[in-house]
Amino acid sequence: MKNISVIGCGTMGNGIAHVFAMNNFKVQLIDINEVALQKAVAKIASNLDRQVSKQIITEEQKASTLANIQTSTDLVQGVSQADLVIEAATENINIKLQLFKDIDTHAPAHCILSSNTSSISLTKIASVTNRPTQVIGMHFMNPVPVMKLVEVINGYKTSSEVTETIMNLSKTIGKTPTLVNDYPGFVANRILMPMINEAIITLNEGVAGVEEIDTVMKLGMAHPMGPLQLADFIGLDVCLAILNVLHTGLGNPKYAASPLLINMVTAGDLGVKSGRGFYDYANGTKELVVAPNFK
Repeated sequence: MKNISVIGCGTMGNGIAHVFAMNNFKVQLIDINEVALQKAVAKIASNLDRQVSKQIITEEQKASTLANIQTSTDLVQGVSQADLVIEAATENINIKLQLFKDIDTHAPAHCILSSNTSSISLTKIASVTNRPTQVIGMHFMNPVPVMKLVEVINGYKTSSEVTETIMNLSKTIGKTPTLVNDYPGFVANRILMPMINEAIITLNEGVAGVEEIDTVMKLGMAHPMGPLQLADFIGLDVCLAILNVLHTGLGNPKYAASPLLINMVTAGDLGVKSGRGFYDYANGTKELVVAPNFK
């Protein structure tokens, strides 16, 4: 397995491409937007520069990593030689299902199809392909070049051979794979999202402010980042989408999203990506948003 196609060049997609290219895989980074692809490659180069400055890699490794990445706006061409496709598009089930239909049509018969989904059923995704035994989840954590965990998610029909291949591949690129089964939210988000949601509810009920809630969790629970800042980092729209999957899939009211979260997403305050969430990022720094905006 040497040829990796990554679909989607956002934060997760460019991070996944970075890691595979740095480990001497040939990567096709695919997106419908040429400008976004150029920005993604620039972001990868910037992140590699940071690694060089910290003496994690050499200038030669940076050059070889960038040489291992090609970009394409043509999905058909981009997956035609793939041994593994990793879909890292937006967390929208209709988009993912259509992508997997297209990938299945054009990828080689031996190719494994994987998704970086953080909550959507791999069994559902696999059902629209003609190779459900070759469909599996690879849920990377953000930022991908730094975070060690990969949640490897078995769909209902994923073969043991494919699972073993992906577990070993994850180790090859320096990650720690953890095998889980296909249930809403898997493990990471089934536990994380209710915590974030409860932090938002706690804020909305006036129990404490944004900084206070984050400080309690950082200093009291040894979390590197408070839950409200983490929600901003993930994207409030992504948090809401995952909570909706949990609520629908598990049928338990404890997973119902906070009305405050729903309002913020509706208003376009999505966190870091929009420049404003629980904190304000408009000036390139993290500033506290005035509390009354959260009522």
